[in-house]
Amino acid sequence: MILFDKPGYKNTEILLDVVEKAAEEHGIAEVVVASTYGDTGLVAARRLCPKGVKVTVVTHNVGFKEPGTLEMEEGTRRAIEELGAKVFTGTMPFRNIGTAIRERQGYSQQDLIANTLRIFGQGIKVCVEIVLMAADAGLISTGDVIAVAGTGRGADTAAVIAPMPSNRLFDLKVRAVLAKPRDW
Repeated sequence: MILFDKPGYKNTEILLDVVEKAAEEHGIAEVVVASTYGDTGLVAARRLCPKGVKVTVVTHNVGFKEPGTLEMEEGTRRAIEELGAKVFTGTMPFRNIGTAIRERQGYSQQDLIANTLRIFGQGIKVCVEIVLMAADAGLISTGDVIAVAGTGRGADTAAVIAPMPSNRLFDLKVRAVLAKPRDW
């Protein structure tokens, strides 16, 4: 496992080197990438799709920041898809109706799960979440995938995960953490 001294986008290229190597060594043909604006998804698609890796880029849901808006621009989405990757925008399991409940009542069970995963790093929480989302949408197989996420912008975390849909969260397995920041 690689531990980055600091989180953030400056780790993206090194992390993708780790992902490429792990995919080849473990025979993993699917990578799920978190990408709010599409920058990280585009970099990953450019590197991995030509090598035959199936890439699924997962964005925030519409309205995450402001009702009716999506942070990823349509041109970026098109560029990712032209490389052969899929882009998925959907409800985030750890930020859905429970968030609305928390905002009114101060607590939500999903917050407990999300905050427990954050003990291992923001990127690990996002890796689990995007795999749940991609599985819910039927965009990934049931075999191991590599999930790529970050702390803020870019990518600094990767994990090998045996996916499950969100209604089977506790059957999902984080098989290996390939890289993450030492501190976040």
